Amino acid sequence: RNSSGQDMWWRIIRINGDGSMRMQYDGVGTSGTNTYTRGFALTNQSWNSKSNDAKHVGWMFGGADGSASTSKELAQRNETDSQIKIVVDNWYKTNIVDTGYSSYVHDAIFCNDRSIPGKDITNLTIDTGLGYGTNLTGYGAMGRFRTGNNSPNLSAHPNPQPLFTCPQDNDKFTVRTESGGNGNLTYPVGLITADEVVAAGSGKYNIDNTNFYLYKEGIYWTFSPEIMSYHKISTMFAVYDGHLYDPRGYDSNSIAPVINLKPDYLNRLQGDGTLQNPYFLPNI
Repeated sequence: RNSSGQDMWWRIIRINGDGSMRMQYDGVGTSGTNTYTRGFALTNQSWNSKSNDAKHVGWMFGGADGSASTSKELAQRNETDSQIKIVVDNWYKTNIVDTGYSSYVHDAIFCNDRSIPGKDITNLTIDTGLGYGTNLTGYGAMGRFRTGNNSPNLSAHPNPQPLFTCPQDNDKFTVRTESGGNGNLTYPVGLITADEVVAAGSGKYNIDNTNFYLYKEGIYWTFSPEIMSYHKISTMFAVYDGHLYDPRGYDSNSIAPVINLKPDYLNRLQGDGTLQNPYFLPNI
């Protein structure tokens, strides 16, 4: 139950390579009623209200919020929390830590893929590949799910290719380095990636799919950067009406936190995963 005593519902995203189960928050309901809301934990939240620098695509970034980055290393240095990380961490502490459920949560990698594949992959001939300041830069997920034509009107990639590894060690967000990541997280919570969205059935960029397994009404953020754009604004991938979408970082959207259930508890789950008989852990 959350801090208000309501039962929390979750949707399974996938089983991770380490055997843990990745789950996305899906709202609250009453146990035994077989109902769910496809809801959000938080609404009207920016990724970062300051989005005029490439560093603001990061879950964390280098330098103070609002100061300019002068190199890729500084832009991608994990020392300052983004605004979205702060609100997600606060939600996690209130609803998972303070309610006694943190012992069930696994410290698995969340990939904030800030890799820069370059113009040959993004198909943007004006892609600088620099990754700092206001330099136009396409990021890894953009190369997998969109294709450029040197205008602001980018189109869906004809052959989307989800990736479940993380190209840069610096982008592997974990609480502990022993978990295989950077050890920069405060709590083991993040968001779904654009790759997981596509693999779960969303299809191509900008094509509505209300039958999508993780469909929710409204727009919710993913963990995946898209581009430092023509307009000198950082954009992130989000989910809108069941498809990938690309709001600006300062836009206000919803948040569906993602956690990972420890492998030890998977064989203790009861139920069959249907709406009529959802999975649950007994005695918690």
